[in-house]
Amino acid sequence: MASTVSFSPTNVQMLQGRSGHGHSAFGSCFAVPRAGPRLRSTAVRVSSEQEAAAAVRAPSGRSIEECEADAVAGKFPAPPPLVRPKAPEGTPEIRPLDMTKRPRRNRKSPALRAAFQETSISPANFVLPLFIHEGEDDAPIGAMPGCYRLGWRHGLLDEVYKARDVGVNSFVLFPKVPDALKTPTGDEAYNDNGLVPRTICLLKDKFPDIVIYTDVALDPYSSDGHDGIVREDGVIMNDETVYQLCKQAVSQARAGADVVSPSDMMDGRVGALRAALDAEGFHDVSIMSYTAKYASSFYGPFREALDSNPRFGDKKTYQMNPANYREALIETAADEAEGADILLVKPGLPYLDVIRLLRDNSALPIAAYQVSGEYSMIKAGGALGMIDEQKVMMESLMCLRRAGADVILTYFARQAAGVLCGMGSK
Repeated sequence: MASTVSFSPTNVQMLQGRSGHGHSAFGSCFAVPRAGPRLRSTAVRVSSEQEAAAAVRAPSGRSIEECEADAVAGKFPAPPPLVRPKAPEGTPEIRPLDMTKRPRRNRKSPALRAAFQETSISPANFVLPLFIHEGEDDAPIGAMPGCYRLGWRHGLLDEVYKARDVGVNSFVLFPKVPDALKTPTGDEAYNDNGLVPRTICLLKDKFPDIVIYTDVALDPYSSDGHDGIVREDGVIMNDETVYQLCKQAVSQARAGADVVSPSDMMDGRVGALRAALDAEGFHDVSIMSYTAKYASSFYGPFREALDSNPRFGDKKTYQMNPANYREALIETAADEAEGADILLVKPGLPYLDVIRLLRDNSALPIAAYQVSGEYSMIKAGGALGMIDEQKVMMESLMCLRRAGADVILTYFARQAAGVLCGMGSK
């Protein structure tokens, strides 16, 4: 039992032992009330470590000292009986398989599964694509639930603010250009006062720490809807297109872009862009090349968002054949040699093998684009109750990371980051 010492006004004066400075003889750390008419009797409980230990009892009611004495004497209590969970009735009784390795041992508890997880994902891995237009209001995109053409002066800022709040700090811009500004040569693409340069300047003024990626291609600006200049016989002109793209990239860099991203799939454009940027003093502006961009059917909702469907034909003469795998190595080698800083695969989930191919054959960062068709399928499946939207969303993003993607361009960026931050998917 702990002992109790009572202090009365008289006791206080005796213990106080005033010095010349009026301090207690016990030192200033022992605060003792002065004697006076309002002083109340105070009880201070003093307990030693031994008394505290003696107060601790084992479940059997015995003290620690008693248990330790038995242990020294070799008297150990019997352990509780091992109770094995019962199998359901009808389970066959068999001899356990003779296996030295049972991989399920490392999956048997949440703690073990977390300890041995090979792939991680965070909001820092996401790049959020943003559709912008000249209007004041945000216009919903029918084929992409939850996505909008954002007014560049209002809705855009609100979307970036919300994304940054959950840790997403990288954004890529895609403009909806008025039809009146579209031409066969896409000259609006390098207008320094165009929609994209104005938007970059605004974002850098409001959020100077974010990373802004831009799209380098002519299709949003072309009256033909193709990524390059179209000759009268329908051929996409390569070198002439690259010349226009260089002016577009320099204009974007001048506005403050951090990363320019040629998505056009013209030959030689990465080297030409690097030379053009360096010639203008933009040595620090990175190039994320759409290295393996396939002529995919998963782009439909995106083209609705930008109203950029080709006026005729398709893009198979410059985008890659979905049936080809080794061809991606040719594009990888060319882009690396020409000075690309990041290599991108598009689409993402249907092309995990290509992501892994680039990861295994290049030391450069690898990006994957989870395109509009992938996004819309997950959204539609969730709305119809066929899948759990949130779980499929997170699994798909993890798969892209597992395949080798360092960053993922995804319309789920803000929603997924909210889940990772424990804020739900809203």
